[in-house]
Amino acid sequence: MDLQSIKNRFGIIGNSPGLNHALNVAVQVANTDLSVLINGESGVGKEVFSQIIHALSARKHNPFIAVNCGAIPEGTIDSELFGHEKGSFTGALDSRKGYFETVNGGTIFLDEIGELPLGTQARLLRVLEAGEYIRVGSSKVQKTDVRVIAATNKELLENTQSGKFREDLYYRLNTVPIRVPSLRDRKEDIPLLFRKFAADFSDRYKGAPIQLEEDAKALLMSYPWPGNVRELKNIAEQISVLSKEKNISAKELKAFLPENNFNRLPVLVGGKAALSQQEFANEREILYKLFFDMKKDVNELKKMFFEILQNPGIGQNIPMYNNHNNNIETMLPEHMASVSANNFGQSSQPVFISQKGEDIHHHEAIEESLSIMDKEKELIIKALKKHKGKRKDASSDLGISERTLYRKLKEYDIEE
Repeated sequence: MDLQSIKNRFGIIGNSPGLNHALNVAVQVANTDLSVLINGESGVGKEVFSQIIHALSARKHNPFIAVNCGAIPEGTIDSELFGHEKGSFTGALDSRKGYFETVNGGTIFLDEIGELPLGTQARLLRVLEAGEYIRVGSSKVQKTDVRVIAATNKELLENTQSGKFREDLYYRLNTVPIRVPSLRDRKEDIPLLFRKFAADFSDRYKGAPIQLEEDAKALLMSYPWPGNVRELKNIAEQISVLSKEKNISAKELKAFLPENNFNRLPVLVGGKAALSQQEFANEREILYKLFFDMKKDVNELKKMFFEILQNPGIGQNIPMYNNHNNNIETMLPEHMASVSANNFGQSSQPVFISQKGEDIHHHEAIEESLSIMDKEKELIIKALKKHKGKRKDASSDLGISERTLYRKLKEYDIEE
């Protein structure tokens, strides 16, 4: 089957060199049983390539299933993939077959493979190397004959260096890599794709198809398309439904394009891949909460000291730690009364008075650690203790996802 026939069969539009190369690799590897890793940004159509590989393989009459690893909760993903026995965990009322059992003889497409927990990665590696797996709650080894095609929008090799992805699994999956180009890397295909989508929507909504003027085509090709083909399809549908004019100029087109995407920041910062938007948002939320809690503690501390200054009597029984001789000392109220609230804020060192009546002397303040990582770890530990080790409740209280909390537990080596 030639390349154009494959494009027609699977609805692929475009003739860019990068796209054609990716399709050629998919066709060549289809008749083998080699594992394939499809790389590409979100929205480029990675799942279509997995369908092409399956449809042109000897397994084409056997089952094919696509699994989004990022959409399955961490606690149930092993059960989904490998099955479980009755009573193996709360809610396991019956035995259940996993995908690797139901798709035996066929092909399984694991999208967002970088989201798999490390424990599940070890199980998957066993399937790839020996064709063996064990159901959750069972000790019986079962066999499966499944071809694995994986896809990711992350740089897995960098994740192996940070310990987020197993290096042995990466090289086992990456037997044949296919990189699907982003839309901004195949600009010559953008007008063709837009015209196809516009024609499809005109048929659906029973109207005349929209046409792009030359300046609108130029704008379409200069736009960065962070959402790739998926975003282009959405824009074409919006214009088809909302535009009163059928000939679209650049000015009219720009009204449908998000302004903040015209000057996007580069995806690489300091030589390392930047965090995804969702991960950055989770990190930011936990830091905000951390800083707000620190501010609250500092304000309470200030309030307490001002009360001591204004009412010396309440400070008689407050023990203070002497870092020179490890003796417990006490603030004497008559001396505290002589310190004004105004002078309190100006002193750079706290004043301690010994019980032996020695002269007033200064001690170096023991500074609290201001490390963000230490504070973040402390906050996570407090949340887990508060909710008695329940990660779901702790992550909700911290304002982050359960997956992010799990990653933080591994990163800080926190025992639950």
